[in-house]
Amino acid sequence: MAAEASTIHASAVLVGRKAVLIRGAPGAGKSNLAWHLVQAGSTGALPFARLIADDRAYVEVRGGRLLVRPHASLAGLIEIRGVGIRRLAYEPLAVAGFVIDLSASDAERYPSETAQQAEIDRVILPRLAVAAGVAPLPAALAFLTTAAAGN
Repeated sequence: MAAEASTIHASAVLVGRKAVLIRGAPGAGKSNLAWHLVQAGSTGALPFARLIADDRAYVEVRGGRLLVRPHASLAGLIEIRGVGIRRLAYEPLAVAGFVIDLSASDAERYPSETAQQAEIDRVILPRLAVAAGVAPLPAALAFLTTAAAGN
């Protein structure tokens, strides 16, 4: 049985075959990291990356998987700080595979196994916690590329 779709305060980017949900408080850098991940896909630092949602995403559990889609009024739009709202190609639906939490209070140099997991609507996903003041892109690229390799 499918759960009702809910809106979460997150950006989402399809990286390869799975989406990464980027969560954090307003101003934490969700849109900035989403933009940089999309750019990493265009430069080859990631095999493929396309925007799904910026700032608000719908999530829904189907068949034990967490699906993510953009909010209809924001589909294809991303805020680039200092530049404004821009339109990008986007994916209308993807299966979530990862979570990145920005300005996470539980970010550790060597995270525990439980800190490396996030639960959203009873679906457990691999998680990267990034501390406030730490540039998230290097850790995000390492996390996503090693997760994709099965490491």
